Amino acid sequence: MEQTAVATFAKDQKFEGFLLVRTSEQRASANGSRYLDMTLCDRTGDINAKLWDGAVTPPRVGSIVKVRALVTEYNGRLQLRVNRLRETEDADDVDISMLVPCAPYPPRQMLQEVHAAIDEMKNEKLQRLVRELIAMAGDELLYFPAAQRLHHAERSGLLHHTTTMLKGARHMLEVYPWLDRDLLFAGVIAHDLSKIREMKSDESGNVNDYTTEGLLLGHLVRGVTQVREAARRAGLAEDEEYVLLLEHMVISHHGEAEFGSPRMPMFPEAEMLHWLDVLDARMNEMNGIVKRTPSGAFSEKIWSLDRRVYHPRYTSEMSNQPEEAHPSHPEAEKAYQGLL
Repeated sequence: MEQTAVATFAKDQKFEGFLLVRTSEQRASANGSRYLDMTLCDRTGDINAKLWDGAVTPPRVGSIVKVRALVTEYNGRLQLRVNRLRETEDADDVDISMLVPCAPYPPRQMLQEVHAAIDEMKNEKLQRLVRELIAMAGDELLYFPAAQRLHHAERSGLLHHTTTMLKGARHMLEVYPWLDRDLLFAGVIAHDLSKIREMKSDESGNVNDYTTEGLLLGHLVRGVTQVREAARRAGLAEDEEYVLLLEHMVISHHGEAEFGSPRMPMFPEAEMLHWLDVLDARMNEMNGIVKRTPSGAFSEKIWSLDRRVYHPRYTSEMSNQPEEAHPSHPEAEKAYQGLL
């Protein structure tokens, strides 16, 4: 299946090919006419798409559609103006691995890295607590993304985010060896696990909505209750200091109230967790932006960063190969086939 990658789209370019539906709904314009508003993607990125025909039924989220469209620009962002759209047929022989954004490493390999970090812990109480949290996450951890649209919004993105932060934590511990290694590892592993309860994701890693508890509580508050539940299951008292410390790390890892944290980090390991999280999230997001921005050019304004991002000319040719941005794995295709 050969087609133009979303990350390489340019204004006024024509496109005909297969894309995965991330969001899809009918909306009404100012004059009352109805249209189809969608987010379509392949493994290199996603793009907003409009079909100005209110009679077309919105395609199912997570389905694959064939579209014929023109790449346009609206408010500084590329957009697809869809002329024709249909669902796939058996004869289309679509290569799923080209459409599902995946983490760059197999999920079971990344999960093994998490278990290896837990095995290294010397603090038996923290070790039991974190093992219980991983057990509570279950098999969903193997495919769950870290976000709906921003950083690590890919199949197995939550594990990708966690393992990259663990690598960062190891380096930071060389610079600041006086930090509690076990506590920092525990915070990295636990801090976003409750996103599994916050979002609704299918096995392709596509998030189409937030859960009721995700909207009412969010993953910080839900994360604290999960730590407490894991402590109970692991036979640890709620007032055990390491339980309280881990709860604080979870609820403070966004850093400030402006970004959702009811408490700012109040001890060094919590502060380090916050900055590891910010660094990894921003580098992942910027990496994706650079891959879809031509060398020597600026991206459109990125609302989450509140700025445009520049792709320096001196970066290697490999950094401008968007088709390799999300290497695929047989596991992704097998999991996705079960949804069709």
